[in-house]
Amino acid sequence: MREESPPMAGAAARPTHIRYKVVAMAVLLAMVTYLDRVCISKLAPNIMADLGLSKVQMGWVFSAFALAYALFEIPTAWWADRWGTRRVLTRIVIWWSGFTIATAGAFNYVSLLVLRFLFGAGEAGAWPGVAKTFSRWIPDRERGTIQGIFFTGAHLAGGLTPLLVVAMLHVLHWRMIFVLFGLIGFIWALVWYRWFRDDPSEHPEVNAAELAQIVAERRPDAGHAAGWAYWRRLFGSPNMWSLCVMYFPNSFSFYFCITWLPTYLQEKGSFDPAMLGFLAGLPLLLSVASDLFGGITTDWATRRFGLRWGRCGVGAAAYLVAGVALIIAAGTGNTMLSAVMIALATAASMFTLGASWSTAIELGGSHAGVVSAAMNTSGQVGSLLCPLIVAYSVDWFKNWDLPLYLMGGLFLLGVICWGLIDPRRPIFGAAEESS
Repeated sequence: MREESPPMAGAAARPTHIRYKVVAMAVLLAMVTYLDRVCISKLAPNIMADLGLSKVQMGWVFSAFALAYALFEIPTAWWADRWGTRRVLTRIVIWWSGFTIATAGAFNYVSLLVLRFLFGAGEAGAWPGVAKTFSRWIPDRERGTIQGIFFTGAHLAGGLTPLLVVAMLHVLHWRMIFVLFGLIGFIWALVWYRWFRDDPSEHPEVNAAELAQIVAERRPDAGHAAGWAYWRRLFGSPNMWSLCVMYFPNSFSFYFCITWLPTYLQEKGSFDPAMLGFLAGLPLLLSVASDLFGGITTDWATRRFGLRWGRCGVGAAAYLVAGVALIIAAGTGNTMLSAVMIALATAASMFTLGASWSTAIELGGSHAGVVSAAMNTSGQVGSLLCPLIVAYSVDWFKNWDLPLYLMGGLFLLGVICWGLIDPRRPIFGAAEESS
């Protein structure tokens, strides 16, 4: 623990708010992440035309990112749990920014496939790293709201990116857009490494009053266990499996929005470029509000009804809305209504992010990075499969609606999984019951 110089008597009672600056940095990280992720979906037609790629090949390009992300997510999160997120997140952002720029140099299908795989390998662990950061810096009672704010930043950037890319394509080649977007991350990494500290007790700007607020509700550290016993406990937990299956449709459907949705709208409807850009970004724009209100709602419901209803009840209700909306989107012949229902379903699924990631932190405790990484890896398996299922559905059956029916069914399965999760029972450490 650091030593502080004695503060003035009047200031001693007032806590600092350095944790909110940490949140602001995390939100900027989320925005840069989605700027780099989402731009390729809007640039896909240009890339396919330049490199002579088919829809199936572009589907494999999208999935290469998700495959690498899934493979490296848990190892990187374990590293963050063990060594701290100051170094790990700095490495992640530098790596992915470099490969965002390198994407501009793709010259054929294989080169693009390799570049996107390496991009995914570098970005893996970013979200669990943020969850680990929040587990050390954010009190329990604020976590749902903070997670909502975090994803609000991500989805605001993702929702605006298609519109930004449409405007930039008037004056820039698609390769230069990747270069410009990639440069932004290097600035973030420099500021983060110089200013951030892994624990609030190590940060010179955090006073004793704020530190007391942060650690008052923190569970005891379960240590840095490893070996087969550690992994058996993690993957032998019913809570862990329910959490993973629950999160699968969330990422599956979201990845459709940031990969194939612009092409889906272009081929199923007759929209001018401005309307196409708006509808492609609409799911993420609606998600901006649902992220925030979902986080606020889960914290309010937790205080009012207890931890399980506050997290799992909110999650199950929103998943039910998402599942029904996607089935309507698949069944209607009206492309505009379908676009609106897809946006509504996405917003409903994003409403659960505060509950999902707070639950992962509560189940993981000092191992929040690995638990949230396991959950997110399941999501990345969905992200891996989604572009391929869509591509082959269109290629083999000439049908864009089959994937939407599948996504609707997966969300209804997710409702059941929410009912099986109990965030009152941590995976590591003694079970804690709360009303």
